[in-house]
Amino acid sequence: MSDALNVSVKNHVATLSNNDAPYNRMTLDYMDELERVVPELGADDSVRALIFTAAGEEHFSVGMNLKQFPEGVKRLGSSDAVLDQRLRVLNLIETLGKPSIATLFGYCLGGGLELPLACHFRIAADQDAQIGLPEMGLGAVPAWGGSARLPRVVGRDVALDMILRGRKISGQEALRVGLVSAIYPASELKDRAQALGEELAQQPRLAVKGVLDTIVGFESRSLQESIQDERAAVHLTRGTADSQEGMRAFLEKREPVFNQDV
Repeated sequence: MSDALNVSVKNHVATLSNNDAPYNRMTLDYMDELERVVPELGADDSVRALIFTAAGEEHFSVGMNLKQFPEGVKRLGSSDAVLDQRLRVLNLIETLGKPSIATLFGYCLGGGLELPLACHFRIAADQDAQIGLPEMGLGAVPAWGGSARLPRVVGRDVALDMILRGRKISGQEALRVGLVSAIYPASELKDRAQALGEELAQQPRLAVKGVLDTIVGFESRSLQESIQDERAAVHLTRGTADSQEGMRAFLEKREPVFNQDV
């Protein structure tokens, strides 16, 4: 156990908060805790959405604590093993089958953008956010999937502009290019994330999983493969308590109440 990560659950929404204010570096202990906790939350049917945020009000994350890299190599065996763990954790988040939300405020740099890119929803502060992949200025490249995921979210040209120029963008520009789905005053950001999480948690969980399984990673699959994934989701949800409740609610002209069996 470590105090690098705080985890709480409210109204079926788990909040995972990096506890290294003000800069919230993604330390070795933080990544170890994520690798342990995320699968546990994935296996807990009472948790239906996840929020990735950070302690304090200043910065989401400046990314990896580079001073720890030699220790990470010693702990895990090689530099590739350090990066592989981070890629593994981000893939866990992306493919968990439960919607995830990231809150972007202050510095969201390097891994501080790459982790949100693995989330299904990103919301940002409307002022003072600085979002980017600055590795080019270090003579390096993004190493946690940033150069692979960013163009899938914002398109090739915007991704090249951000990465090759090491450019940091604001919350407003992030909204304009489609990197985030909404912007809010920083003081409201965490509450807005909780509200979105609770909205998602009210949706039928098996149907949500089916949609995520179909859409996440669709870029690497053919249309026919995605259609097959969709059909698998149809089979997964057919005849469930939630599908029956949805039909009854429609016929009775009321709002459905899902996940009553959990």
